[in-house]
Amino acid sequence: MKGVAQRPPGAPSAIGVVRYFTSGQCIFSEDNPAAHFMLVVGGLVRSCSIFADGRRFIGAFYAPGDIFGFEPGTYRATAEAVCETSLVVYHTADLTGSRQMMDSMMHRIDQSCAHARRLGRFSAIERLASFLLECSDRAPQRQMLTLEMTRQDIADYLGLTVETVSRSLQQLCREGLIDIISPRQLVLCDIATLRAISL
Repeated sequence: MKGVAQRPPGAPSAIGVVRYFTSGQCIFSEDNPAAHFMLVVGGLVRSCSIFADGRRFIGAFYAPGDIFGFEPGTYRATAEAVCETSLVVYHTADLTGSRQMMDSMMHRIDQSCAHARRLGRFSAIERLASFLLECSDRAPQRQMLTLEMTRQDIADYLGLTVETVSRSLQQLCREGLIDIISPRQLVLCDIATLRAISL
């Protein structure tokens, strides 16, 4: 524990503890008692599970402002820091209820439904376009994306191979829909067409 946090605007009323995590560090493990929930202050968190055959599935990414880990009983997935990440950690038992918590839970349900729909019906290009728009909705500048996650993270999130993700990015670039500045920086050149592709 690094210190006691001041309560962010709209955060749950219980005072939480600020914790810092390095890239790749485990925040909590699947099947552990769900005694805490967290508010992302900085960085990025991935929620992932490992299948019996060793394949990894990423179910969600949590960015600053997101709340995660509020689950009954035990955690359903492992949470890891994608990059250097800061969280405010709250005891579940101290939860008194808040509008932000309800909004976050409803947003998470919407995200889960959208992700299930994406994996169930979309082609590789459609999945990637939908993912880029999801990132754009969180970005300070909607057209300029800085991706903290690796290509492998993206592949595991979209149910694709790394090679397919790379080919699909190159295809979107050739079609003038995105511009690849660096492996982690993209410009969305035509958001309207990306949205039409992902519908």
